[in-house]
Amino acid sequence: MEYFTQLKKLVLPEYGRNIQNMVDHALTIEDRAERTRCANTIINLMGNMFPHLRNVEDFKYKLWDHLAIMADFKLDIDYPYEIVKKENLYTHPDNAPYKTSRIRYRHYGLVIETMIKKIDDYPEGSREREELIKLIVNHMKKSFIAWNKDNVEDQKILEDFCDYTGGKIQVTPELMKLMESKEAFVRRNKVNIKRQGK
Repeated sequence: MEYFTQLKKLVLPEYGRNIQNMVDHALTIEDRAERTRCANTIINLMGNMFPHLRNVEDFKYKLWDHLAIMADFKLDIDYPYEIVKKENLYTHPDNAPYKTSRIRYRHYGLVIETMIKKIDDYPEGSREREELIKLIVNHMKKSFIAWNKDNVEDQKILEDFCDYTGGKIQVTPELMKLMESKEAFVRRNKVNIKRQGK
């Protein structure tokens, strides 16, 4: 008895062992015209396995690429399309450039730092400036609660905000009433529930 674990590993398992056996047989055919006809038949069978993809623009290209891959690029036929090169098959894309800027407080994130820089765009004492500061400080509290589930003192948030601004903007608990920890936690949970419901 022959077990599947003893058989040759499939290159593209989504096509199954029968298609792989057909490709292996096509490699043994000596007549080039007959080999090409066999390859076309295999491509038709491969296409029938995924009928919902027939209208996809580059579906046929992919099938011929897959045939070449299953044949280990040894199938000598006239391909109707240019197939992928063996040396290009396993090339890795270039590394994505990431910003390497240092984040002062990781639990607040880089967005908070960017928002704090925007405060200078508004004139001193303007309503918009005060609202932006209030939004930022409350968002800092929400971020802190997400990072540290315990209750957080408002004074700690205000001190961190002052540190962010280099001491230029002083905010006291009397001037800035932050939302309660429970309220911030409930709002965050409501947002998460809405996102999961999509």
